[in-house]
Amino acid sequence: MDWEGLREQAVEMMRRAYVPYSRFPVGVAGLVDDGRVVRGCNVENASYGLTLCAECGMVSELAATGGGRLVAVACVGGDEQLLMPCGRCRQLLWEHGGAECLLHTPEGVLPMREVLPQAFGPDNLVRP
Repeated sequence: MDWEGLREQAVEMMRRAYVPYSRFPVGVAGLVDDGRVVRGCNVENASYGLTLCAECGMVSELAATGGGRLVAVACVGGDEQLLMPCGRCRQLLWEHGGAECLLHTPEGVLPMREVLPQAFGPDNLVRP
């Protein structure tokens, strides 16, 4: 896995973030199971509740370019260092990558099952 290359793409996206309010840019890049790389950056709004996290943009690109499953993800902040996604975004990563999706965190590479233990997901919605 080329973690440095994935982090570099996340840094590139971080530099494109629209963050006039918080001044906290975030970029993310994810490897898809078919070899594509999808990316995103955060986009703020004067109504803070409508702000889009970088991971939201990445998952939108994933869906818009053919879907698939995330295999590995790197997220960075304005200092270009790895950043742990917020809770909402961890849920997005679980939904589109599952328990084995790898996340490069400030503490090393972790599978989503460790980042979001006992996660709620599509399997919880199956009716008997």
